Amino acid sequence: MDIDLTSSEKKSFFSFLALYLGSSFILMLIALFFYYQNEKTLYLDLVKSNMQNIVSKVSNEIIISHMLDVEFNRDIYLNNQNYKISFYDKDKNLLFGNLNEKLNFEQNFYNDEEKLIIVDSSTVGHLGIWYIALKDNSLKEKISNLKLNIFLIFLIFYTIIAIVSWSLAKLFLKPIKNERERLNNFIKDTTHELNTPISAIIMSCEDDNLTKKQLDRIKFSAKRVSEIYKDLTYIFLGNIEKKSLDKIDLSKVIKEEIINFEPMIARKRLKINLNIEEFFYEINKDDFIRLFNNLFSNAIKYNKTDGNIDIILQNSELIIKDSGIGISKDKIKDIFNRYYRATNQSGGFGLGLNIVNMICKTYNIKIDVQSLENVGSSFTLKL
Repeated sequence: MDIDLTSSEKKSFFSFLALYLGSSFILMLIALFFYYQNEKTLYLDLVKSNMQNIVSKVSNEIIISHMLDVEFNRDIYLNNQNYKISFYDKDKNLLFGNLNEKLNFEQNFYNDEEKLIIVDSSTVGHLGIWYIALKDNSLKEKISNLKLNIFLIFLIFYTIIAIVSWSLAKLFLKPIKNERERLNNFIKDTTHELNTPISAIIMSCEDDNLTKKQLDRIKFSAKRVSEIYKDLTYIFLGNIEKKSLDKIDLSKVIKEEIINFEPMIARKRLKINLNIEEFFYEINKDDFIRLFNNLFSNAIKYNKTDGNIDIILQNSELIIKDSGIGISKDKIKDIFNRYYRATNQSGGFGLGLNIVNMICKTYNIKIDVQSLENVGSSFTLKL
């Protein structure tokens, strides 16, 4: 997953990685340290127990050999590769053995990571042997293997954690990047949407003798700028101010607003089919105008030339149906999201249907969408 990041996003990305991997590193070190200490203690206990068993066995054989007056077979122990052993007299002088260590005979057991030695005096002088010293040869290798295994465990798990954290960080940043791209597109589209009517106003005003057609164009363009401003104000400032609710005749408002769209209707040679009855509904008038205008303007923009628009207001339902390009099934679920545009075929910046959805939620109006590609769309408001 490759994501282009801004400098601030890269800084956040690598800061998150550093914090996550740093804390994981410390926690793993602590966990592995305790694991190492525990395993080392187990090794020492096992080795010590084994050494005590060997010394006890040797001591018993010495005592039995002395009591039965048979030869003590010392070669069995001197030739063992797992340990070194030596035998000492009463004065702590070496009798025989292969352990060349300076010993403290007052200490029965001592160890470090290099050596583990046990001194036993249970022979009590049998065969002239008073002390047996045994050194384990396997401890150093076992500790080294333990360290190697722990290092490999650390390396494998930390690599996995690093890969997972990298993927998670990118996964978390993807929505931010998508939102940034939507915002950038919104700014571009807003600039374009504002530029079109403003340019029309400027071009029309260059002529000193304005015709009715030019005046109508100025009026329509000015109204379009006003609508964009109102939409932006509504969606970003929200319902900050308390609005008055009036019981208004929706059929009358619809007829008035359709007149304002006549230039757009004429440009596409659309046929508007009205089937509306008088219906009073308690709503803020500006909110209903914004609701209707967004749906109606979409029906115009995304319609075909010489197409139809049906407006039906009956049985507490307002239906706006067009014969336009339609919306694919997989996109219908997203059309009410802010900045989302199902197609780039016409203008707009992905706020209209989001505003419609906000107004419907405010007044508990249920909205239903039916659409087929290249057939048209139908929006039903259950008032």
